[in-house]
Amino acid sequence: MRSIRPVQKVIDAFEALPGVGPKSAARLAYYLLNVPQEKLTKFADALDNLKKDTKLCKLCFNVGEEDFCPVCQDSTRSKTQVCVVENSLDLLAFERADGYKGVYHVLGGVINPLANIGPDDLRIPQLMARVKAGEIKELIIATNPNMEGEATAMYLTMKIKDMGLSNEIKITRIGRGLPTGADVEYADGQTLMRALESRSEMS
Repeated sequence: MRSIRPVQKVIDAFEALPGVGPKSAARLAYYLLNVPQEKLTKFADALDNLKKDTKLCKLCFNVGEEDFCPVCQDSTRSKTQVCVVENSLDLLAFERADGYKGVYHVLGGVINPLANIGPDDLRIPQLMARVKAGEIKELIIATNPNMEGEATAMYLTMKIKDMGLSNEIKITRIGRGLPTGADVEYADGQTLMRALESRSEMS
């Protein structure tokens, strides 16, 4: 039996989201169909304003409401220690762990030739500009421990060496606690803190 057209449109919209299959999309659509109109309107308004009310931080590219995100605005955070993550969800994971007191840089992905994503498609030039500014003393590379994440970590290390700054900046890689192939986004706080504490220097 075919779905009613308005419902099918919502199912199609949910199905277009990553990780949502046809059955989950249908369940979500029919759940919303039974939600009171007032709550549904609030939900729709929140979605409509999602991009309008958010900005990318001009320094680290985290998601925020102002030109600079709350982390970059926090005067208690160490600006000399920068944790490089793939995306804002990874940043949120470290913030939930509640032990890291430095700042971040969100790359916007990883180097992946198979997906036609090269260094220039990421926020690597902006990171190198921050490195050149001279305030950073340690760069913690917290990309995921998979092939693409490791390749990106190696590229960043080589780039800083090529700039002649490897003696001025300590480059470390998050260590044990994260199994190979795992995603930072889904790791629990204790695991992430162990990974930060056991970070090793990139050679």
